[in-house]
Amino acid sequence: MISPFPDRTLLLASLRDYVAQLREEGLDGLPRGAVIITGGEGAAPQPPPPRPPSVASDANSAAVRSREPAPPAPATRTAAAPIIATNGADAWRTKYPGLVQTGDLAALRNFIGDCQRCKLAQMRTNLVFGVGNPHAELMFVGEGPGAEEDAQGEPFVGRAGQLLTDIIERGMGLRRAEVYICNVVKCRPPENRNPEPDEVAACEPFLFRQIELVKPKVIVGLGTHAVHALLKIKTPISKLRGNWQQVLGVRMMPTFHPAYLLRNPGDKRLVWADIQEVMKELGRPLPGRGSRA
Repeated sequence: MISPFPDRTLLLASLRDYVAQLREEGLDGLPRGAVIITGGEGAAPQPPPPRPPSVASDANSAAVRSREPAPPAPATRTAAAPIIATNGADAWRTKYPGLVQTGDLAALRNFIGDCQRCKLAQMRTNLVFGVGNPHAELMFVGEGPGAEEDAQGEPFVGRAGQLLTDIIERGMGLRRAEVYICNVVKCRPPENRNPEPDEVAACEPFLFRQIELVKPKVIVGLGTHAVHALLKIKTPISKLRGNWQQVLGVRMMPTFHPAYLLRNPGDKRLVWADIQEVMKELGRPLPGRGSRA
């Protein structure tokens, strides 16, 4: 016999998808009049109970309806506009007095000094500032240093860094020294955990100042945490990648982090598609098959 009630697992999955869609559209809860689930497994969804009419409202209903304005026409849904990150307006500029007076990357590095501005300082071996051409057209921004980066004081030198170098040199036909590479946070989070909000807040003014000083034509945001820090949003990277965004007036292409590609090599094709768009934006030809820088 076929049950007249919906399968509970499918029902819950559908509701989760619905709530996720609402959140992506900027809503924090269910709309009024939403279906409410009651009862145990296999129970059918129940509508909200009707409100009992009052005597006063029945007696005056016609008069009230005559004074009510006509309901507005349903709004037409339009496509979402591209995200333009304001980075909390210019709040980061005033977090550290003197920061915006740094005139080049060397001055910015001196300004940071032996940084003790967040708890990551207590666990680092080296502060990992950035590396590459200080006037690069192309800038890569990652999440934070790993163990190899912490030991050497240079970003992207471990396994993920080797893959990034292959993307730059084999895939793009550039030299690693031609681009600029840095991270959101400059010190390694313990056990390579994700940077915490207070750590990002302490370090992001330095990242934004790096962007202003390098003045790249294009930024490539590597992975969820780097892109979220740059754009100040929580949209999944799977929905952002491949779509141009803007940070401090610079075009930014979100894509997957090389460490993610080491675990999910099947998604290299998606990153390759993103890189081709970056090369078009830079006005550079793609290298021939098998060519090296």
